[in-house]
Amino acid sequence: MSDTQVWTPSEHELARRSVRRRQRVRSTVIATVMTVAVLGLVVAGLLSSPGWPRVKEYFFSPEAARESWRAVLEAMWLNVRLFVLCEIGILALGLLIAVARTTRSAWLAPVRVVAVVYTDVVRGIPTILLITMFGFGIPALQLQGLTNDRVVWAGVALVVSYSAYVSEVFRSGIESVHPSQVASARALGLSEGRILRHVVVPQAVRRIVPPLLNDFVSLQKDTALVSVLGVLDGVFWATNYANYNFNYTPMVVVAIYFIVLTVPLARLTDHLQKRVVERERAGAR
Repeated sequence: MSDTQVWTPSEHELARRSVRRRQRVRSTVIATVMTVAVLGLVVAGLLSSPGWPRVKEYFFSPEAARESWRAVLEAMWLNVRLFVLCEIGILALGLLIAVARTTRSAWLAPVRVVAVVYTDVVRGIPTILLITMFGFGIPALQLQGLTNDRVVWAGVALVVSYSAYVSEVFRSGIESVHPSQVASARALGLSEGRILRHVVVPQAVRRIVPPLLNDFVSLQKDTALVSVLGVLDGVFWATNYANYNFNYTPMVVVAIYFIVLTVPLARLTDHLQKRVVERERAGAR
């Protein structure tokens, strides 16, 4: 006979598991029924409203959707490229600003002041105004050596706007690292730069991934603001179609494309946030 014994749940434990399983099934069924009922009432209310035929004609026209979906999809690639390129610039500039704000060196006091003023001023300006000022204002200066491409300046405006927000996310992560970590690194003889690089920043980044992803969900949507410059992105193409054909269905198509892009990122954010909470709870026990 083996010395090791295989654990088997008792009858009471099996009964408790059975009760919990029935409760989960019951909760799932109730939630599903209630969700279907509420959505059914909303849809029924919309379909029975007096103006629904007109709304259907101007916003949900199958013919307009078939005519526009491919062209809108091609134009949306500009939004995707802007998102990816701006995200890289925002991460780099945001981290640089956060490090400048958290440094305690007396020699870098002017840098801290500039970083504080930058974040305060930029966060106070709506993104659409920054895009307009950069996209129209800088090319109007006719500066030698600078491009007049409005797409480029729209991307710069997005980087400037979002780096101010992301820098505060980075700063909160850096300041959340316990001082004992820094003290231990100093005791090991690490320089301030190596402490920041190898101890503080890696821990800070792990803690701020969910809020960072939330900012990037917003960034993906705000790439649509470049349409105010006349840039041929998805929103601008849909607006042109609506102006010439008096039908707004392509705007609904654009909205669906943005949903397809942002929802997976939002779900990833929720998943990572849940993992952070579970890890903190496990550490507390």
